[in-house]
Amino acid sequence: MSERIAFIGLGVMGAPMAKHLAAKYDITAFDVDKTKMGSISGARQASSAAAAARGVDIVCLSLPGSEVVRDVVLGKEGLKAAMSRGSVIIDHSTTSPTVSQEIAASLEESGISFLDAPVSGGEKAAIDGTLSVMVGGKEEVFSRCLDVLKTVGTTVVRTGDSGMGGVAKLVSNLIVGITFVAVAEGFALGTKSGLDPKVLYEAIRNGWAGSKVLDVSAEAMLARNFKPGGTVDIHWKDLGYALTLAREKDVPVPAAALAHEIFKTARASGRGRLSQPAIVQLWEKLLDIQVGG
Repeated sequence: MSERIAFIGLGVMGAPMAKHLAAKYDITAFDVDKTKMGSISGARQASSAAAAARGVDIVCLSLPGSEVVRDVVLGKEGLKAAMSRGSVIIDHSTTSPTVSQEIAASLEESGISFLDAPVSGGEKAAIDGTLSVMVGGKEEVFSRCLDVLKTVGTTVVRTGDSGMGGVAKLVSNLIVGITFVAVAEGFALGTKSGLDPKVLYEAIRNGWAGSKVLDVSAEAMLARNFKPGGTVDIHWKDLGYALTLAREKDVPVPAAALAHEIFKTARASGRGRLSQPAIVQLWEKLLDIQVGG
């Protein structure tokens, strides 16, 4: 492929995405943790984000939050100063739509295009190359980058102009977060009532309660394995972005607000680095039960 690509941010999601791209494209990789760069076979290693971005056509980002994205793109010695006119930034991070729109407007002044393209599906989908990618930005830029986006995802949808990819991701995170809470609460009730949680899962998994969140939660609870992928900390942050958007648009989101408080409580109890299903431990402690295991 002719596009030269830089990938910045080689975490749980970024590293497998970069590996898929490295199999098809000329790749330069960068992460602040220098040990991670060697895991991307065939990629050149850069000394900084700006150095990775110089001379490439497309820069992909997978970073931990809005302020980090803003700083990497617009900060002193950021990507805006390093990249050429006609190049593109694809932001796969979960970034506030307002920040994405700010970045897009600022980059346009320098002739650089921007797509907010957050992903959903978790670590396994990133490894398999089967992510869902929600893309905001100009249609012609989306069309130019479609082959790149399809390298990491099997469902790639342009959701509208700048920021709309982020809106779609926040809605997704809102629904997922509320569902994690519902599953934990329901399984705690079932267990306290004397129902075997494995039997409960088998009984409901193919009915209306069935979902990917139910499958992931049940597997984690039954095995007592709360190793991330995604974490309580990350989902708390992402629900916070959704609440901020809801305040900006004056939209009531009481269920999301409650889910945010439950994730906050799990963080305060020392469970922030565990996977999202670990929130069930709050009920376990209150009720002196164990769901699964």
